[in-house]
Amino acid sequence: MRETFFDPEIALQSIGPVFQGLLVNIVVLLIAAVGVAILGTLLAVLRTLRGPVFFPLRALAAAYTDFFRGVPVLIVLYLVGYGIPALMIFPRMPPAFWGTIAIIISYSAYVAEVLRAGMEAVHPSQRVAARSLGLSHAQTLRMVVIPQGVRKVIPALMNDFVSMQKDVGLISILGVVDAVRAAQLQVADTYNYTPYIVAALFFIALSWPMIRMTDAVTARLNRREQAGGVV
Repeated sequence: MRETFFDPEIALQSIGPVFQGLLVNIVVLLIAAVGVAILGTLLAVLRTLRGPVFFPLRALAAAYTDFFRGVPVLIVLYLVGYGIPALMIFPRMPPAFWGTIAIIISYSAYVAEVLRAGMEAVHPSQRVAARSLGLSHAQTLRMVVIPQGVRKVIPALMNDFVSMQKDVGLISILGVVDAVRAAQLQVADTYNYTPYIVAALFFIALSWPMIRMTDAVTARLNRREQAGGVV
């Protein structure tokens, strides 16, 4: 066991390099979270537009979400990280940049569908009331529909964020020296899998607070819905 999977000495040696790689994962995660929030919200809004005049926009948004929800994140990373640079259209960028773009492209499709479900769960009378008060369609979305819709799907959004925390480790396939790649390099030197265990523990430590927070928020929302109506 010590010679293959867990050697305390190798664990201590690999903590530093793996932690340095984890910082790369955290930076990619934070940037991707902002990008996913913006693109996912835009896609969700396009999918909820009413009227035949918006059909092309709804169809484009639906095609985007259908396509990228059906393609594994790993393939999107290969296509974006290796395919787009090969076209030589854009200036040379570091692999972490393309990895972040791939994560944003994939997860915005999932988040858009979650947000759309929340926005469509808002009762139509809320829209009618807002429009009767003189708010425009955009103001109704921004001030009434989106805030209520987001509140309804907070647990699902937090679960998507937890999934994204783990999937940022996939950017190692593009050559980014993140926590996973740093562990691979350590394994190549020692022929011992202990650095992978160290990387796994770091990822657990990174995602555990959000997992617990998701459970707490879900429980609080359930208590609020059942207030005065427990049977």
